[in-house]
Amino acid sequence: MKKQFISLCLWCLSTSGWASPHIYKLWSPDRNYEFTFTQDDSDGTTRLSYTLSYKGKKIIGKSGLGVDIENKLLESALGIPNDHCKQWGDNLTFIGVDSAEHKEAWKPLYGERAEIPDHYRSLCVKFRKGEAPSEKAPDGYDRSRTYFMNVEVRAYNEGVAFRYHFPVTTNGLFLHITKELTEFAMPEGTMAYYEPWAQAPITLLPLKGWDGESERPLTMKLPDGLTVSLGEARMRDYVRTKFGLSPSRPNTVTANMYDCADVISPYDTPWRVIMAAERPVDLIAHNHIYLNLNDPCALQGDLSWIKPGKAFRCGLKQKDALAAVDFAAERGLQYIELDAGWYGPEMFMNSDATKVAEGKDLDFKALCDYAATKGIGVWVYVNQRALIQQLDDILPLYKKWGIKGIKFGFVQVGNQFWTIWLHNAVRKCADYGIMVDIHDEYRPTGLSRTLPHLMTQEGIAGNETMPDARHNTTLPFTRFLAGPADYTPCYFNNRVKATHCHQLAMPVVYYSPITFLYWYDTPQLYRGEKELDFWKHVPTTWDETYPIDGQIGEYVAIARRSGQKWFVGVMNGMDARTLSLPTEFLQRGKKYVVTLYEDDPDLDTRTKVATRQKTIKGGQSLKLELQASGGAAMEIEKAP
Repeated sequence: MKKQFISLCLWCLSTSGWASPHIYKLWSPDRNYEFTFTQDDSDGTTRLSYTLSYKGKKIIGKSGLGVDIENKLLESALGIPNDHCKQWGDNLTFIGVDSAEHKEAWKPLYGERAEIPDHYRSLCVKFRKGEAPSEKAPDGYDRSRTYFMNVEVRAYNEGVAFRYHFPVTTNGLFLHITKELTEFAMPEGTMAYYEPWAQAPITLLPLKGWDGESERPLTMKLPDGLTVSLGEARMRDYVRTKFGLSPSRPNTVTANMYDCADVISPYDTPWRVIMAAERPVDLIAHNHIYLNLNDPCALQGDLSWIKPGKAFRCGLKQKDALAAVDFAAERGLQYIELDAGWYGPEMFMNSDATKVAEGKDLDFKALCDYAATKGIGVWVYVNQRALIQQLDDILPLYKKWGIKGIKFGFVQVGNQFWTIWLHNAVRKCADYGIMVDIHDEYRPTGLSRTLPHLMTQEGIAGNETMPDARHNTTLPFTRFLAGPADYTPCYFNNRVKATHCHQLAMPVVYYSPITFLYWYDTPQLYRGEKELDFWKHVPTTWDETYPIDGQIGEYVAIARRSGQKWFVGVMNGMDARTLSLPTEFLQRGKKYVVTLYEDDPDLDTRTKVATRQKTIKGGQSLKLELQASGGAAMEIEKAP
């Protein structure tokens, strides 16, 4: 690993000295992004704002920055004069600015890439609110009304992110943050992929008339053809943010806090992330920006217990669980999971997650021991109602049983209390060598870099809701930009609104280190379908990821490499199409054998999937005839 920190001269367009206005520019290393920070005077009040362009095109017009803090009660309690500004961030005193460049590459424990570049230029603009701190307080208490706030900006080739940092103060003041003032002024005519909650359907809407707020990330189509995505990274002890519409400024998106937040300096708010691309698939190629904005792995020692893999949900009786172990071993899966109901009604506070419910003959110790002889691990589902009461009891017990992972169910999200509780619970699981999958409304912000045993999370309208192919081909450009999702692909269920090849491609297109397959299926439904060898062979983590092509809600094609073998997933939307798929990810001119799985409605089989092999040269295009709501899957390896 190579790391480099380079001091930079400032790109300063401001007037000299410390007077307003202050204008600073920051470019990404490839100079495609240009971020302009401004503190200027409007009607006798100085305020913070920014603009952002990509490849010379303005993507964010002049937009507000800052937070509102309501500290009058605490100031009064400490004998400190109250602040009477209309907005806390008005008339901040500029005290300095720093810039730097950071360049390294790091290797994740697992992921979509074996190595991740982390190269950015940074800008830190520093402000003081109130008077200068007392040099020496006569009674030991500093009663100066003094706060500090820095605006920290990073410009990567993959996107731009900024946050607010509150350096430590000496007057004992907490920060009661009531509102974020961050805005994103978009070009007129921008259309957004609006998603009112984490498991909601996605609707393409203009920037007006929303019935509420939209989830993170928020992907938008600009009238000049660019695609822009707004996101949130490193949200670990704050409140959840969604994106709303400004009531006073047209075409302007706002960062809306779920509730107030109470913090102690020094403190960093979450990063606000902006990504832009000429091709929508380039957003997918650059999604590692979320990991780069999080802290390195915090776990120490032997981490070999963190094992990605494929999982199968089984029945809640011992014979069903044992049969599921055999099925998992035969079909190339690594885990089974016992879902809600094994310990009693999950929504009851008095259900005991340390005991098997009456009427269930489960013996977890015997099950885990048998599964281990087959190389299979066991996961269990536990609702948050039990977790918040029994976490310290169930973790040592589950470790004794041999449980490998817990799926947290129906977690509370939004306010600061539940955010902190949830992430502390995830951290505690690491002490017992137990992996985690968080279900329901939780959305990732890159924390899996810091806590890599947080394998995946739901926060998605997955196959449990049986969405259509338009929804499925929208998700890679929206929800999956933020991190892995537990979509729970089905295969044999007759409610699925897509072809079998569409489903077959999902473990490649949809990244999730723990991937549940055959959701709603049972081992008895499998009848030797040849195409399911693809699911047997496909891994869940990758050495290289290459998004090939796609249009939001229409189709997507992604290639991923594990070792020497490439896997390709193609998912089509609602309309049939002919797709010419380039193979630039392969070594040009070298021969490769492609095992291709395609929909064939003329086949006299129940899944109507054709399997064939062909030899191609690297760089050659493959012609695919995609059915409506169809897809294709491929395994590619070098020819002998």
